[in-house]
Amino acid sequence: DVLSRVIVAARIDLGIAVLAVGLSFCIGLFAGAIAGYYGGWIDRIVGRIVDTIMAFPLFVLAMGIVSALGNTVWNIVIATAIINVPFYIRFARAEINARLELGYVSAARLNGNSNISILTRHLIPNILPPMMVQVSLNMGWAILNAAGLSFIGLGVRPPTPEWGIMVSEGANYIFSGEWWVFFFPGFALVLSVFCFNLLGDGLRDLTDPRRRT
Repeated sequence: DVLSRVIVAARIDLGIAVLAVGLSFCIGLFAGAIAGYYGGWIDRIVGRIVDTIMAFPLFVLAMGIVSALGNTVWNIVIATAIINVPFYIRFARAEINARLELGYVSAARLNGNSNISILTRHLIPNILPPMMVQVSLNMGWAILNAAGLSFIGLGVRPPTPEWGIMVSEGANYIFSGEWWVFFFPGFALVLSVFCFNLLGDGLRDLTDPRRRT
């Protein structure tokens, strides 16, 4: 029935979002931290890659990647990760740049720590809390992206239950009165994105000292 398919679809959509956001987070954190710390030609190369990705409408870019690679679950994960990577690269680069001249970084250099040690032991742990806010916000976008690709026929293939597919198929029953076919998967999609956005707002308030009361 519709309920069982909505529940199984939650596992698929959330799984795609978790894998895609986790992959983009790891790549973006590493590339952004390296670019922000070393600067120079590394920063320029990473910046041009980010600018190239951001030059395309992100959903259209995801459509092109899935169309070229094939509409499988792993290709949806790859496409969603690629369009999310620039957010983490820019965030990590900006946060690393803002902390390079702080006292604890200078003290680490004076103690003879290597660049890798300063990055992994001092800088990256300090930028993780604000980056987790971006992760929670991007989870909602990743779910919408996966559902949108499935809605237009480029995502998960039927008969696999997925929220975007269920909304697309249920749209055919709107005028015949079977409203529950499309309403409940659509409601599950809206609710999940709304909850992740609320989680992101809450984490932002917790990690920002200026917002604490």
